[in-house]
Formats: sequence, structure tokens, C-alpha cells
Amino acid sequence: MPPDPEVTKRPEIWEQQARNRRNTVLLMVVFTLLLVVLGLGVDVFLFGRSTGEGQGFFVPVAAVIALLIGAFQSLGGYYWGAGAVLGSARARPADPLNERERLLLNVVAEMRLASGLPMPKVYVLPDPDPNAFAVGRDPGHAAVAVTRGLLETLDRAELQGVIGHEMAHVRNLDIRTMTMVAALAGAVVLISDFAARMMRWGGVRGSGSRGRDRDSGGGGAAGLIFLGVWVVLILIAPLLAQFMAFAVSRSREYEADATSAEFTRNPLGLASALRKLDAAAAPTTTIGRGAAHLCIADPAGSEVNNREGRAAALFATHPPIGKRIAILEAMAGAGTVSEGRPAGGGC
Repeated sequence: MPPDPEVTKRPEIWEQQARNRRNTVLLMVVFTLLLVVLGLGVDVFLFGRSTGEGQGFFVPVAAVIALLIGAFQSLGGYYWGAGAVLGSARARPADPLNERERLLLNVVAEMRLASGLPMPKVYVLPDPDPNAFAVGRDPGHAAVAVTRGLLETLDRAELQGVIGHEMAHVRNLDIRTMTMVAALAGAVVLISDFAARMMRWGGVRGSGSRGRDRDSGGGGAAGLIFLGVWVVLILIAPLLAQFMAFAVSRSREYEADATSAEFTRNPLGLASALRKLDAAAAPTTTIGRGAAHLCIADPAGSEVNNREGRAAALFATHPPIGKRIAILEAMAGAGTVSEGRPAGGGC
């Protein structure tokens, strides 16, 4: 059966890269607004800074500090995020004297030629669970890492499919977007946790203009609305940041799968690899939850990733592997895709 054109149709690479750049800017704006609101709430309700006339100038110290933390996290993620992820996962450079790792290096070189990218650094993680990810700020500073379990589990065609998937993330600039999202999500969680601790410790003091606002009515109502929004944000900001990171990851997996099939000319290789990854029982313990969205498969093996619906849309780090396999098999004419499946991914 010929592949479904809606499955195989994908945007040109420059369109995908431009879209990822736009999405990166949009996500940075959203995270910045979160940081500003959280910081302003600390200024007004915890530090009791004045916003009224005759009470002195309003200096949003906490908001500025929150923005500085976000900027530092972003710069740190951009320049050193890849090293931090690799270090936390205990990754080491692939050894060309090791037979399986030499095969890995050869496959990465093949996919590098197929993608037209510079040769990335190649790392191996000491973990028996099969998994892989790519990190870096751009194709010239990219790294591909696979677990020892992946090398022991996959044959050459399957390994090509996985490496092609990771090189697709590099070519599409997904690695930059996902690294920046992880860094900004960390900043939001940090500020939210600080605000929650301060609120429990000192209570809500309110602004210096609170008395005048009560007299005027409108200002007091606006203050109460802002207080309510701020308290809710303190509670949900960590989850909101995590949901955004997960959504970014899910939207890019279908596109990377399709691009891998383009590189290898063998969609069934990646489909077979995904089937083996899905069958692995143990979690990838060397990869923390904060880096889960970088991996080709959820390192925790959460059951929610195999479902669809509202819960999966919030909590899943990856789209269902079964659906990804069906799409790849449809590309090769080896199967059909059920109605309602995503066509080509993207965000």
C-alpha cells in the first residue's frame, strides 16, 4: 500500500528552522511574562512595596531579580546546558577501540553525510536501558549520546534510524529550543518556589497603597484580582513550565521520525528500533526527569505516553510510540495509520 501523502508531507528544512526560531522567541516571551508576574507579586504582596502616590517610587526589585535569574539560566542553558546534561548523565566520549562504539561512530558519520551537518560529538551513557538524545545550541556545537543498552540492543539498521532521528533534531534546531525551554522552566520553578516559601514564612503584607485602594474601591479590586492570579501562579507555575517543555518535545518527535526516514531511506529501521525501546522494561536511570523531553523515548517509561487525550496532552513527554511506528510503517507501505493520527508533527 503506498504511503499516505498526509503522513509523508513535511515542510522544507528552512521553514522548519524558521518555525523553531519563532517558537523559541515565543516561549521565551511567555516564560519572561511568568517571571515578571511572579516577581511583581513578591514586591507588592511580600515586601509591601508602595505603588501609590506620595508613597515613594515603585522599585520592582524582586521582578528585576527574577528577570536576571531567567537571563542567567537562559545564557547558561545556551552555552553550557549541553555539558550539564551530559555530565549529569555520566556520559563519556565514544571509544573507537570498542567494536560497538566504533559502529556507533561510523553510523553517526553516515548520518552526518546524509544530513549535510558537521560531525557532532558522540557520547555513551553507562545505562542498560536503550535510549538516546541530542543536545547543543546549534549544529556546530551539537552532541549525540546513546546508552550502552541501545548499542547492545539494536542492529545497524535500527541504530541508523535512531541516529537519523537525533541528527534531525540537530538539523531542525530542535536542540536549541528544547535546551532553552529546560533552562527557562528551571528559572520559573526556582522563583515560584522562593515566592511560596516567602509567603509561608512572612504572609501576604500587601502594597503600601492598600488603604487608599480600599477607599477608592477600584484599585483594591484590581489588587485582589492580581493577588489571586499571583497565588494561583505560584501553585501552578512549576507544572505549567513542565507542561510547556513536554509540549515542545511531543510536537517535534513526529517531524524527527520523518526526517530520519529521509536520511536512512528505511523507515522500518526506526520503527523496529522504537518497538524495541518500547519493549524495554527498566527506566533510563542516568537521565533525570528534567532532561526527559530530550530523549527519543521517555526515560521513565510512563504509561501516559502510550495514551491520547487531555491527560496525555498535559503529562506525556512523548507521543505514543505505537502511533509513531504506524506512521513509519505507512511511509514504507507496510501498514496503515488510524484516523486522527498527526500528520508530520511540527508545532
